[in-house]
Amino acid sequence: MFRLRMIVIATSIALAACSQGSNEAGKSTPAPASTAPAKPGSATAPVADANTANPFFAASTLPFQAPPFDKIKDSDYQPAIEKGMQEQLAEWQKIADNPEAPTFENTYVALEKSGALLNRVMEVFNGVTSANTDDALQKVQEEEAPKQAAHADAKYLDGKLFARVQKVYDERATLKLDPESLRLVEVTYREFVQHGAKLSDADKTRLKALNQQESTLEAQFNNKLLAAAKDSALVVDDKARLDGLSDEDIAAAAQAAKDRGLTGKWVITLQNTTQQPALQSLKDRATRKALYDASWNRAELGNADDTRDIIEQLAQIRAQEARLLGFPNYAAWTLQDQMAKTPEAVMGFMDKLAPAAVARARQEATEIQAQIDKDQAALHQPTFKLEPWDWQYYAEQVRKAKYDLDESQIKPYFELDNVLQNGVFYAANQLYGLTFKERKDLPVYNPDVRVFEVFDKDGKSLALFYCDYFKRDNKQGGAWMDNFVQQSKLLGAKPVIYNVANFTKPVAGQPALLSFDDVVTMFHEFGHALHGMFADEEYPSLSGTNTARDFVEFPSQFNEHWATDPKVFANYAKNYQTGAPMPQALVDKMKKAGTFNKGYDMTELVAAAMLDMNWHMLGADAPKQDADKFEAAALKKDGVDLSYVPPRYRSSYFLHIWSNGYSAGYYAYLWTQMLADDAFEWFKEHGELTRANGDRFRGMVLSRGNTEELSKLYKDWRGQDPSIEPMLIDRGLKDAPKK
Repeated sequence: MFRLRMIVIATSIALAACSQGSNEAGKSTPAPASTAPAKPGSATAPVADANTANPFFAASTLPFQAPPFDKIKDSDYQPAIEKGMQEQLAEWQKIADNPEAPTFENTYVALEKSGALLNRVMEVFNGVTSANTDDALQKVQEEEAPKQAAHADAKYLDGKLFARVQKVYDERATLKLDPESLRLVEVTYREFVQHGAKLSDADKTRLKALNQQESTLEAQFNNKLLAAAKDSALVVDDKARLDGLSDEDIAAAAQAAKDRGLTGKWVITLQNTTQQPALQSLKDRATRKALYDASWNRAELGNADDTRDIIEQLAQIRAQEARLLGFPNYAAWTLQDQMAKTPEAVMGFMDKLAPAAVARARQEATEIQAQIDKDQAALHQPTFKLEPWDWQYYAEQVRKAKYDLDESQIKPYFELDNVLQNGVFYAANQLYGLTFKERKDLPVYNPDVRVFEVFDKDGKSLALFYCDYFKRDNKQGGAWMDNFVQQSKLLGAKPVIYNVANFTKPVAGQPALLSFDDVVTMFHEFGHALHGMFADEEYPSLSGTNTARDFVEFPSQFNEHWATDPKVFANYAKNYQTGAPMPQALVDKMKKAGTFNKGYDMTELVAAAMLDMNWHMLGADAPKQDADKFEAAALKKDGVDLSYVPPRYRSSYFLHIWSNGYSAGYYAYLWTQMLADDAFEWFKEHGELTRANGDRFRGMVLSRGNTEELSKLYKDWRGQDPSIEPMLIDRGLKDAPKK
């Protein structure tokens, strides 16, 4: 997933912080979408003296201006944020007060150049607070959130500044601007209007108050949920209850307990999604139920970690913001500059998916229930009705019986470093000519983090790539990509990019073996990384992944396809002990089982996306909702309330939509599956994995950022509008046509 950042960067784009779950499509994604409501801050607090040794006060001298993590302390962030906001406010004021007539250069380009310090610190702060936070940083988050909201408003709601923006916008047809500059004018103007620039003074005052309330609640939600996930981890005091888990997983659970100071116990930590990986293997039904309940109820225990009141307030505040801005609901407001454009288009798209997904899930449930009945009869035990905590375990039994395939056969062929070097990097080399060299001389924020320098096809240094793959209690759940440094020719900056995931960390001396879902997650997030690495824009606000949410997941989900490309797969799917390639018989089994359980996978995703839309289609006059009742009613109304297929995220722990910038935007994972699968059809029609195809895709899509209307950009590359047919076939919802 791409993480949407909560700050106005040195550009006119406001981004919102975001963290997904494992790989969303492949299972996971952050990413900036220029459309997420921006919530950045005012500089009213005391500012540190510029002469102090704060490492953010000057540009980094490391390669690519990479963050000097060896010099950064927790105490450096807040003074730098405060000073950064103060400096940018002064820059905005100077633009607004300029006595010269508004021009593209003295208004739009000046805005692009503003906020260097704030951008520098917030890129790092957002990255560290998502992946390696602590109490001090969480306190700074909550204190700065309302100030950041006020800071964004100081830009978008400044009448004098907007008058200059509008003047240039009105004259844009006569200014002889190059296409990217013209796009910047249109995108920036639209953002000002979208964020209230045309409101009356009274309504601006009201909007400022709502924005600050919203940003405060989002920060609180984020921190409560992190605590809830940690506090709700399942503690097991009898090893026999872990029967079915691998020795490596049991050792990891023992280490997790040791890390918490627990002796003679095992801890299964929670992923951010509803279903948990261990549910696939745990034989003891009571333990499965306990783990599922811990996940399902993590943020609904009536304690300090309970998030329901916060999300109920957020839904109301967002609806009120939308009405103030002239829209019937929040979804209508936030979708206006997405590819989908309207809530009706989104719901119409999902209505094409939901019935097929649910029907397929019901067929799968019938098979699973039959497996339960068979297993119970063999044990001379009464059968039981399929429940959510049973699905993954018995689906795995069905897969073994149906395809003679189980996860334990596969994992030895997916050692993490081999997948990274000989899978993810290899595919990028074959398609785009990239090469990678590990840099152990650059500081990192945690010992788990690795850094690679990326070299282009001509051998020139292109980017830095950080990867942080192992789960920690102080890391948000899921997987995502973002930038420490945003590419921009105007600012002379090359991209510094990171991928984060939550794979189980092996005990010392043991290999990190991945599930195939984990493998797909790595390819997914690296697809985002490529989108950022290939950025070739003049203006930072149009650069790389600064696109609409329902486009930004397209490059990542497209890149998932190379995980199963025969040439790529053969290069990395090798036994970690012997180096032997995966036997062809096992490869064939995996391929045959490729669409197994897809009804479940698609239904949980559609259910979450529809739940998001229902929350954000509430009108401002709607009363405050009861989160649990609203959720149940919404799922029933949309026909996705299968008792054994819960939504991928419950409302109370749906980080994407309450704190990570995907509000009324979670559908984007489905929308971009359509784009990705349709795009891969083009590759299949043109010879698949070739440098010519990769170079064309890079030149026409991956390097273009948000420099053109995205629907046109896609159509110009593809030669036609996207079709939903490849998605339905690829996701197992429709049979492929017979040849």
